[in-house]
Amino acid sequence: MHDALIIGAGHNGMTCAHYLAKRGLKVAVLEASDKVGGAAVTDEFHPGFRNSAASYTVSLLQPKVIRDMALERHGLKVVLRKKDNFLPGADGHYLLTGRDGLTRSAIAGRVPADGAAYDRYHQALDTVVPLIRKWLLKAPPEAGAGLRGLPQLASLGRDLIGLSTDEVRTVHEFATKSAGDILDRFFEGELTKALFAFDGIVGNFASPYTPGTAYVLLHHLFGEAAGVPGAWGHAIGGMGAITQAMAAACREAGVDIVLNAPVSEIIVDKDRAAGLVAGAKSWRAPIVVAGVNPKLLFDRLVPAGAVSRQVEEHFAHWGCESATFRMNVALDKLPSFTVLPGRGDHLTAGIIMAPSMAYMDRAHADAALNGWSSQPVIEMLIPSTLDPGLAPKGKHVASLFCQHFRYKLPGGRSWDKEREAAADAIIATVDGHAPGFAKSVIARQIHSPLDLERRFGLIGGDIFHGKMGLDQLFSARPMIGAADYRMPLAGLYLCGSGAHPGGGVTGAPGHNAAQAILADRGLFGRRGA
Repeated sequence: MHDALIIGAGHNGMTCAHYLAKRGLKVAVLEASDKVGGAAVTDEFHPGFRNSAASYTVSLLQPKVIRDMALERHGLKVVLRKKDNFLPGADGHYLLTGRDGLTRSAIAGRVPADGAAYDRYHQALDTVVPLIRKWLLKAPPEAGAGLRGLPQLASLGRDLIGLSTDEVRTVHEFATKSAGDILDRFFEGELTKALFAFDGIVGNFASPYTPGTAYVLLHHLFGEAAGVPGAWGHAIGGMGAITQAMAAACREAGVDIVLNAPVSEIIVDKDRAAGLVAGAKSWRAPIVVAGVNPKLLFDRLVPAGAVSRQVEEHFAHWGCESATFRMNVALDKLPSFTVLPGRGDHLTAGIIMAPSMAYMDRAHADAALNGWSSQPVIEMLIPSTLDPGLAPKGKHVASLFCQHFRYKLPGGRSWDKEREAAADAIIATVDGHAPGFAKSVIARQIHSPLDLERRFGLIGGDIFHGKMGLDQLFSARPMIGAADYRMPLAGLYLCGSGAHPGGGVTGAPGHNAAQAILADRGLFGRRGA
């Protein structure tokens, strides 16, 4: 008998488990796979070549979670990219961005007027991003929660009252408009706009001109790496190093982590969650916490009739599609880009192959019509430039994170038959920027949207456990009336990316769900853990 059972040993599930165990609860985490980590794992995908299998870069993981779980003591080491982003342009030009003023100087060097525009843009971001950060580690206001929801409403009110009319207008625009609308207003240079627009469509099946993409852009800006705000980094050993460190912290805290234990059903007794069925074994506990997509939770694990018809219908129509295609490739040499040949710090950056918002818009339209884009949006990282242990000496590994690839292909087509052709198109796109890249590929690991669902339980191939649209954010994530991590079945909680604040390797939903559980247990009132 445990106090709490957690479905899934992903990073959020283990974060939640750690906070509960540190407060004296007896916790078991049941994981379907033979290793912890969920989508944050490192694979040896070809002899001697290792890389992050799905999630692939570090910034959004909450510093509080890193400190509280003592992840560095448990082996986590994060190093910064030497440059932030490298965008090869279609016209022979490029952008190379980074710290210490490099981003501004690169932008101004392309289009002088964009230097001053960059200052104005960052002034706008400095209004909005701190507001988002304030709400990452607490539940959003609950509509219809009555007196229980007053503290969150009062807190949000205080945050907004402190803003000027112009600042409130800025917040509203970023919360509702498209990334394209905002970026067109600030900037002239196409490469500059593409640099920022990428964050609005990554993991998001949308054109940069789709309303709501401005918020998705913001969602990728609140992090830090190696103590540097807004920076992106690499976990030595790949993303699995994060979750291995989390597993060590959990075991030290007394958490039972059970592998090869796929959960098939939530046990409901007297109208409340009372345990789990995993394999042929029943596990009993008064608290059940799900780190899975809420659609998977309510479509497959919660028994029919255990919640109202309205709740069942809501999650049956929960939007799940990030339209992402994930590849790893083993390389016998580093790529050389036409616009910036040879080796250099630009190869440690996030290499974004999408030279304009018009290119991104066409990629989205192509996928909407044909199922996947023949000229996709690609971010390539070569982590072996920062972590040589990932590949044999003189060889390298690269991550290819690609948009837009629909989960459901038109005309009854199958990803099992098209995955190789899509991978070929991705390689060809990179080769167009870096001739010879295709010939340098020794081996490749392919995860189509269907593969992402099959292997990692990412329903619809959605890396965020649900679309980050205006209808599925903040107080509506995962549904109005259940944004405080308490699901509409007593004893059941949600700790995954389908809860506020959403996707990415953040640990925030796991942290916040633990706070709700501890408050309900009455162990520490509403004090933070």
